[in-house]
Amino acid sequence: MKMDVLRCKTPELVHEEVWTHIHAYNLIRTIMEQAAMMHGIDPRSVSFKGAPQTLEAYQPLIDFQGGRGESFRDALYRRLLDAVAIHRVADRPDRFEPRKRKCPPVKFDQMMKPRWVLKCEMAKRVAV
Repeated sequence: MKMDVLRCKTPELVHEEVWTHIHAYNLIRTIMEQAAMMHGIDPRSVSFKGAPQTLEAYQPLIDFQGGRGESFRDALYRRLLDAVAIHRVADRPDRFEPRKRKCPPVKFDQMMKPRWVLKCEMAKRVAV
């Protein structure tokens, strides 16, 4: 869900971004739980990666349903839950994941100026 890097600069916007990620995560987990309950399966067996992909695939249908009635919306939601429940993960006994980052952090600073400005600064340092 790309929540590992915060992109905002001010504390207020960082706070808002964190809360947005928390709400998105909880909404996805809620949909996963509803799909699992509807199909009588364990919520932990529903794929977390498959749920947002299914939501993204259903986005055009959700946008298109516009002026249709409540029955169409309910049927679409049931089909969405069916599609989410299809994405299952196998039984993983004794599985645990260490809280570590997969990739080491990049050893270089981020580029905060235009490339041409940095090239000029580097050329000045070499010329001196």
